[in-house]
Amino acid sequence: MDSSLRPTPAGKIALTLLVIACAVGAWRFAKPYLSQLPSSSSTAPNVSGETPPPQGGKVEIGVAYGTEKRRWLESAVASFAETPKGRRIQVNLIPLGSIEGANAVLNGDTRIHLWTPASSLYQDVFLSEWSTRHSGAPILRQESLALTPMVFVMWAERHEAFLARYKELSFQTVAEALQEPSGWQGIAAKPEWGLFKFGHTHPNESNSGLATLCLMAHSYHAKTKTLAMKDILDPKFQSWLTSVQRGVSGLSNSTGNMMKEMVLKGPSTYDALFLYESAVIDYLKNAEGRWGELRVAYPHYNIWNDNPAYILDVPWSSPAQRSAASAFVDYLLSEPVQKTSLIHGFRPSNPAVAINGPDSPFTLGQRYGIRMEPGQICENPKAEIIHNLLATWQRQHGSR
Repeated sequence: MDSSLRPTPAGKIALTLLVIACAVGAWRFAKPYLSQLPSSSSTAPNVSGETPPPQGGKVEIGVAYGTEKRRWLESAVASFAETPKGRRIQVNLIPLGSIEGANAVLNGDTRIHLWTPASSLYQDVFLSEWSTRHSGAPILRQESLALTPMVFVMWAERHEAFLARYKELSFQTVAEALQEPSGWQGIAAKPEWGLFKFGHTHPNESNSGLATLCLMAHSYHAKTKTLAMKDILDPKFQSWLTSVQRGVSGLSNSTGNMMKEMVLKGPSTYDALFLYESAVIDYLKNAEGRWGELRVAYPHYNIWNDNPAYILDVPWSSPAQRSAASAFVDYLLSEPVQKTSLIHGFRPSNPAVAINGPDSPFTLGQRYGIRMEPGQICENPKAEIIHNLLATWQRQHGSR
């Protein structure tokens, strides 16, 4: 080779630096694309669109639930953890009154990925309020887990004395008993029983309290169709509602806790409650071993509490968490788990599960007053009706 064409030492160095610069530039250009390629150590979407957790890790989800489902859900979470899917999902139960749960989601409680209140009664209000604060639809999927109507529950001895005077247990007769100034002295010549004590949960925090107000309105106006604004604003209805609410003994934010308190403390706390049929069934045996038997009565106008499961599509819920919540809901709807809901007093939403078998609580509970037919079922009120019903109650009770 001609010596004039040979690179000088300085030229060799310059050429080497040029090659290195080109290699570095090529690597920097390709890096964003190379990082998107799957590898054995990366977390890549599978064919179903789910994003698995890191190897050996778990997807963690929070479930806000009405406490009436506590016993059933605690049992279901424990058994779910033993399944192949459940071993990769950490389910954290968050007990909240149904309306408390709605407010928590509206306020951005990042713990909650699945919300299962007692009823869809408040759903119209929830969706309306979400649309004023946020964009998009907050519910990705909705399923009914189980059904339960509302009932009156009363201690057997006092129920017998109550019927001897009033013939039936209803909102109208409860109102009369609450207005009896001498209490049980005037009702049944039992001064040692004190005043007549009736309770329900807080309407601004618990679904069963809101359902109580709605059914009082349906009962007063003797109608099953959707309540109208004129029904709520009727001065005679408002006066009657006020007279009943003035006599209510305590306002718990939790149906399950209120039923538990009645069973633990006996007639000194409550003579009667208005709450979910399921909560009563779940505590029938506990009550019998402490203070005697309970008696159940169904209102003429009733409502189905459908225990919906709302898988949330909210900013703080990842695709993996939404997928995990859906897997847990599928598990709750499976036939074996639906059978366990029956044990806790619910009417399973899975039609494959019968509720009239010889060992069913609906068969065994007939002697307490449990029955298959819950009464006339009423339509859920619209959001504006619920707003005004709650405003009426709040005006009567102030900050109570």
